[in-house]
Amino acid sequence: MQNRYDVVIVGAGHGGAQTAIALRQNGFDGSVLILGDEPELPYERPPLSKEYLAGQKTFDRLLIRPAAFWDERHVEIRLSTRVIAIDADAHRVTTDTGRTFGYGALVWAAGAAPRRLSCQGHDLVGVHTIRTRADADRMRDALVGVEEVVVIGGGYIGLEAAAVLTKSDKKVVLVEALDRVLARVAGEALSRFLEQQHRAHGVELRLGTTVEAIEGDARATGVRLTGGEVVSAQMVIVGIGVLPAVEPLVAAGAEHGNGVAIDAQCRTSLPDVYAIGDCALHANRFAAGARVRLESVQNAADQAAVAAKAILGMDVAYDVVPWFWSNQYDLKVQTVGLSTGHDATVVRGDPASGSFSILYLRQGRIIALDCINAVKDYVQGHRLVAEAMSPDPAALANIATPLKELADGHQAV
Repeated sequence: MQNRYDVVIVGAGHGGAQTAIALRQNGFDGSVLILGDEPELPYERPPLSKEYLAGQKTFDRLLIRPAAFWDERHVEIRLSTRVIAIDADAHRVTTDTGRTFGYGALVWAAGAAPRRLSCQGHDLVGVHTIRTRADADRMRDALVGVEEVVVIGGGYIGLEAAAVLTKSDKKVVLVEALDRVLARVAGEALSRFLEQQHRAHGVELRLGTTVEAIEGDARATGVRLTGGEVVSAQMVIVGIGVLPAVEPLVAAGAEHGNGVAIDAQCRTSLPDVYAIGDCALHANRFAAGARVRLESVQNAADQAAVAAKAILGMDVAYDVVPWFWSNQYDLKVQTVGLSTGHDATVVRGDPASGSFSILYLRQGRIIALDCINAVKDYVQGHRLVAEAMSPDPAALANIATPLKELADGHQAV
């Protein structure tokens, strides 16, 4: 293996893989090296808490591309390798094995790591997070003999895990510190609907409740809640968010905040160093210009395309409508846009039917949609968000009128 590459990509997830793919698709014929800290080739992460955990998808179906694809395109991949330091002046990275690799351009796509509990018992056997294949495998292996599960965190990861485990006939208690699930990323209407759905499937929700400790000696036996109550559990799943994996960049002097700061071309403040995906802090017009991190496959892939083109000297800037999705029970939840800061909502359809949409507005303009088993609204609503349209709320609520018609007849503000 050589010691210097034209492009070194740190991270073998969606962002890293898509950067290499985009480089080759745009005619780059220089040397490319991907450094990944897991032992697997690049694979899809979203199914880990859904189809893979449930045993509905085998791991080979999660691979972004087979091994032969990378060989044919002369993309070198070094696995089980973690970058621990960057010398920005020398254009060189150092790995945990002490090996160094020089680069012409460096793309940081290392993603994020799960937040860990800091309370007593956080490291007991039976306490799990879901971020990697190894995490999901450990959970699946440990489920034999497990009857009671406590899920800590009411975000999408926690809700998806609760749905899978409930369908597997486990007794699930979900604990959320805030007063509703998805409080940080969705409006109250979606939160309350999903709470009702989970309760209907047997999940016990403890909202506005914090965890004091995980009980047990070597192995978790329960979760002690605020007030002293202990909920019995043989497995505890922690889904309380993630921390951007940016320590080497920060140590090298990169501008940072809640992640590493990048410009519209995905460049960091370090020369010839780019960052993409979960760890990248960027100004986003769909967040009213605020600097945000977006934890989604779509964001990682779109920023990968921008970084690859920027490396090739193309005139490009990141400006893409965010979108997300989640599967829970028989519900397909699809989101387009960012609802943070909305001042009004319109519910389109009847939640009791199991198919409806929630439209979020700010100062009369549509900034996001949550679509539950409403794929047409999701597809047609994309343009409403992209062009900041402001149709009449009564028309938005009328399910007899397709959103496409409202977009076609509207003047953007």
